[in-house]
Amino acid sequence: TATTIEGIGLEQIATETFNRHKAAFGRDPLLANTLDIGGEYAYRMRGEDHAWTPDVVASLQHAVRGNAADRYKEFAELVNTSSLRMNTIRGLFAIKGAEAAGRKPISIDEVEPATDIVKRFSTGAMSFGSISREAHTTLAVAMNRIGGKSNTGEGGEEADRYLPRPDGSANPERSAIKQVASGRFGVTTEYLVNADMLQIKVAQGAKPGEGGQLPGHKVD
Repeated sequence: TATTIEGIGLEQIATETFNRHKAAFGRDPLLANTLDIGGEYAYRMRGEDHAWTPDVVASLQHAVRGNAADRYKEFAELVNTSSLRMNTIRGLFAIKGAEAAGRKPISIDEVEPATDIVKRFSTGAMSFGSISREAHTTLAVAMNRIGGKSNTGEGGEEADRYLPRPDGSANPERSAIKQVASGRFGVTTEYLVNADMLQIKVAQGAKPGEGGQLPGHKVD
């Protein structure tokens, strides 16, 4: 799906650069000895507003670990109010029904069925070394179950995931999209032929030309 939002331009970059210089060399007494840390990456109490706050993460963890519906409602409310603070693109919009727009609602029979829509669903390319085999296989099984596609990421996947699952269920742990990337971890002929789609990555999106880093204890 194409995006028409685009990004910032030279004017915004110049303005941000000027503001940083002014903060560093200006006469603000609060910034005389220490610059404002900002909190753009790590969460800070008085820093930049984040969608994923410690409270959001904690409520989700309690909801999942305790199967607690009340904690899930708490999590959902925190996420939804975060959107209202314009932390997400959807927070900038309000859905207007057909009646409010003066149009006749479309018949549900004319709407594309969910079984066709989910075929276009895909997961982000996250290596199993970065999110664990358990999370990686769960994403693959979920996408296979609904008819979508999971992406292996740069780390590839183990060959036993191409086979039927031990419990005999019809949804294998095989990722439909196999990524071939600059690191070339685990790229074999067997890996490639077990793909429905190949994604060739030329450089890291988040860390161009650098590749990802894993904690040493996760390298086997």
